[in-house]
Amino acid sequence: MTLQMIGCSHHDTAVEIREQLSFSNEHTQWALAQFGERFEGAELVVLSTCNRVELYAAGGVFGVGIGAVAQATGDGSGGLSGEKARLALSRFVSECLGKPHDLVQEHMTIRQGRDAVDHLFLVAASLDSMVVGEAQILSQVKQAYDLANAANATGPITHAAFQASNRAAKRVQTETTIHRRRLSVPSVAIGEVVPEVFDTLRGKRVVLCGAGEMAEETLRYLQAGGSDNLCIVNRGLERAHALAQQFDVEIQPLTALPEQIVQADLLIGTTSSEHPLVDAETFARLNARRSGRTMLVLDLAVPRDFDPVIGDLPDVFLYQIDDLRAACDRNRREREKQWPKAKKILDEEVERFFESLQQRATGPVIAQLRRRAEEVKTAELQRLLGKLNGATDPAVTKEIEKSFDRLTNKLLHPPMASLRDDAAAGHSRGLLEALRHLFNLGDEG
Repeated sequence: MTLQMIGCSHHDTAVEIREQLSFSNEHTQWALAQFGERFEGAELVVLSTCNRVELYAAGGVFGVGIGAVAQATGDGSGGLSGEKARLALSRFVSECLGKPHDLVQEHMTIRQGRDAVDHLFLVAASLDSMVVGEAQILSQVKQAYDLANAANATGPITHAAFQASNRAAKRVQTETTIHRRRLSVPSVAIGEVVPEVFDTLRGKRVVLCGAGEMAEETLRYLQAGGSDNLCIVNRGLERAHALAQQFDVEIQPLTALPEQIVQADLLIGTTSSEHPLVDAETFARLNARRSGRTMLVLDLAVPRDFDPVIGDLPDVFLYQIDDLRAACDRNRREREKQWPKAKKILDEEVERFFESLQQRATGPVIAQLRRRAEEVKTAELQRLLGKLNGATDPAVTKEIEKSFDRLTNKLLHPPMASLRDDAAAGHSRGLLEALRHLFNLGDEG
């Protein structure tokens, strides 16, 4: 059973190349529909994100038939492997995207067998991501697999590999803290700082200054955190209108900021203003009108949107960009500490995956071998007892039967033990197929 992957990622390919090699929804649908016809019986899953383009192929000419697991280590005998597989897959990608074959060959590498499985598990668990531990990639892997299922492009090999990768990723999520450490400034601000001040964002007046990329990311975390009373304040209203429609929130011009500060429980700055939006003296007067209500101020802007002296005002808690970046750095270091533990989990799951595949391959052969031996033993025992024509007493007959059983088991033990050892080594000696031929087992079972 050979899993093969052709692809490129942020590790080795510039974004301008990844853009050319990315698969749109239309490209993906076409690839899933055509792959099985192009390579009869082959399976395909297409994973295309902003940071990677990867096609996982198996079955058919990419995974040989009888004793398919014998190819799990990617030696490729009986199917396409190495340069032939790379050539076939790269030509297919070139045709899908309408891009020069030379471009695909130059920038997309191929992984086979255990290397491909290792890589898939790393990707699903987000250990191969640009931001290690980010949560989005597992859902992207699952979506890619689900899409391939819907297109009837998957099969036993991709089912086994992608389901196992999902289990492995879930173990990393539950048994390590690698996914629980937030790394972006907005995620730290909303996910870690806000809960220190407010039990919940529901019912709290949130005033967000700015309508750029930082504001948009912050909005996502705010709404995910339950914010339901949110107002965007911005100098230009066109961009603010776009965000208001996207997130269904209120907007106000920058001139309304003073009154919004009086109402605010949570005030967030994300603008590109070169000067504070409100001077410290004005802010103090506005705060005095708030009747002692707690205000949390998150200044995510550079230059800063609020004078740092406002943090000395009563009932005002100010966190600035440098405070939050320090938390991001601490979280990143904590994630790095968890990496070896997460990798150990994935190594265990890869071994478990291959052990399962090996059992699937060797189990039927061992069962066939036992059945064949049992048939021969029974026939010879009956022939012997027939010749004796009842001349032995039942106790002697029983001993003869036990002797035949012991003889059969002793003869079977060496080949079956060797087969199990060979399976554990990845079928490197090809004993699975040798036993089929030596004992004329065929493809039954």
